Amino acid sequence: MASFTNISLPLLLAILFPTLALCYINPAATSVHQNVTKPSAYRAYIVLVEPPRSNVGEDTHRQWHESFFPSSLTGESRESRLLHSYTQVFSAFAVRLTDAELETVVKKPRFVHAFPGRTLQLMTTHTPEFLGLRNVTGFWSQAGYGKGVIIGLLDSGIYAMHPSFNDHGVLPPPSRWKGSCEAARCNNKLIGAKPLIAGDDSGDREVHGTHTSSTVVRNFVTDASYHGMGAGTTAGIALGAHIAMYKVCNGHGCMQSAILASLEEAIKDGVDVLSLSLGGTTSISVDQDPISIDAFSAVAKGILVVCTAGNDGPFQGLISNEVSWLLTVAAGSMNRSFGVSIHLVNGKSIHGEALTQKLSPSSKLHPLLYLEERWYCNYEGDSSIAG
Repeated sequence: MASFTNISLPLLLAILFPTLALCYINPAATSVHQNVTKPSAYRAYIVLVEPPRSNVGEDTHRQWHESFFPSSLTGESRESRLLHSYTQVFSAFAVRLTDAELETVVKKPRFVHAFPGRTLQLMTTHTPEFLGLRNVTGFWSQAGYGKGVIIGLLDSGIYAMHPSFNDHGVLPPPSRWKGSCEAARCNNKLIGAKPLIAGDDSGDREVHGTHTSSTVVRNFVTDASYHGMGAGTTAGIALGAHIAMYKVCNGHGCMQSAILASLEEAIKDGVDVLSLSLGGTTSISVDQDPISIDAFSAVAKGILVVCTAGNDGPFQGLISNEVSWLLTVAAGSMNRSFGVSIHLVNGKSIHGEALTQKLSPSSKLHPLLYLEERWYCNYEGDSSIAG
């Protein structure tokens, strides 16, 4: 923890005493978030600096951040290198630099720390009942199904037309909501949608954001099933809450600089809860993780930050987002299964689970497919495999 001790005081000052709530997003610097080929010598860094000595406007604050740039960067070169300017959660900026340029920045007075930019990865009808939640009576209804709560998700976007996001029975958002909605359909349920990836929209080509959003706030949807299995009425856990989607991920992953920018936007917009179902593949120390530091500032402002524990395991040291001020959630177990049996020619049966079940299965016998023969398997859809 020596490195953390060395930077702790200026780090906390930069976090807890930023100036006005501003976030500059450079529309000219599209290459980082669109994964366009860039010079190999460049690398994205999150540079943490002390804030200006007095409250200043957006342009002046950006100029303060640009003052840390090497003198060799001027004009368009300087403009294209600056990715984001952060002031809401800490005083920092995202920039593309060479190793030599970074050495120059580090020597500047009031420099605090530089974090190498990272790319993170994106990590049912019965769940409420399994958790003991009942419609009409009990804690769920007494708590108002989360009514009035604004939940911000940092994810891959959202399919706004999905029936899960209908606003039947959902009240208008609280007056404290200051955000905007750039989606195909906005209503009292989906009150915010904003892409933080330059040149992109709020749609969800990866489907992950739609999945996580519906898990959290899905309104009642009747007659839901997966090819007839698990039929019933679906609902999210906080089906009366409002949702705001901040798109920070695409097919290439989740850029750290975009995540930090979305945290700034979400705090300014007035969210009550932040949900991040994303993380790295390895655990890193707090002083090397600007997202954890950003989240600390959000928590200090009264916002609950919920993160995934990751999809790796069950070995030691594989949990993501494990800092103490986050609510880190891991997948548990539930009492639902989709059972299926394979009947062998000798009369024995093997019991297991499958999501590719026919409602009226054939009694025809098929040969077993051994592992070394798997390449000869022809997949023909959700319900049949020929080989």
